[in-house]
Amino acid sequence: MVSTPADSRLYEQQALKGLGQLPPFSPILQRLMGEMAHEAVSFATLAGLIEKDTALTGNVLRVVNSPLYSLRATVCSVRHALTILGLAKLRNIVLSLSVSRLWAQVRAPPGWSMPLFNRHAVAVAMLADLLALETGVPDGEGAFSAGLLHDLGKLLMAITLPDCDEEALPGWTHADLSAAALQCWNLPAPIVEAVRHHHRPPAGGPLSLDTLVCGANRLAHALSLSCRGVASDESPDAILEQIGLADQAPALLEDFQREFDAIREFF
Repeated sequence: MVSTPADSRLYEQQALKGLGQLPPFSPILQRLMGEMAHEAVSFATLAGLIEKDTALTGNVLRVVNSPLYSLRATVCSVRHALTILGLAKLRNIVLSLSVSRLWAQVRAPPGWSMPLFNRHAVAVAMLADLLALETGVPDGEGAFSAGLLHDLGKLLMAITLPDCDEEALPGWTHADLSAAALQCWNLPAPIVEAVRHHHRPPAGGPLSLDTLVCGANRLAHALSLSCRGVASDESPDAILEQIGLADQAPALLEDFQREFDAIREFF
């Protein structure tokens, strides 16, 4: 039987019910999601929120004090970590740890690997953030969040529609479902649209957040950091050349590997 657009809408409505099956957000994650919706958060406020979560505080300090950051002195407090890494970098670490911990509690169907899913999400987030910093693209402050949440639709489908064949649904993909879920969470439009287009960004025009998130996703696949743990046939250098970052490729990939290695043990 051939599926219709109406079938696709019904599948989307069913899959969005999976949002209610996700574990509730922690207070720190709720506040950070609010920040993504343009709520300003100060150093003191963010540090105070993190310090209320003992496990999160411990993990943040483990990351910051890892040999990969090569700090001369031990960092003993979240506030100290903030002064060293800066608000944006620590926010990214906390988002990664919080979302990974949240999703690790989800009961997924057989054959679904939550560690691989978390690893891919964080890799795309870090790569998107590095690409945004390097290019200065508009709305680049949303790159990390868009990368981290770009495949939320896949998770919702695994929870609610494990037998659904996405390819059989006309005009509808897991990217559309991811975008619809982020709209339910009231995230900013640039993040929603970048997630919606992370496989097929609009052609032509200037470099955009859509293009960078798509490029970051392709890079993660090329680096064997996909949800299935296998590499694509694309070359990371070729992908970065298409974005206009051929000269920066070695340093950018080295920066990514250092940041990713510091946090990958938590997936």
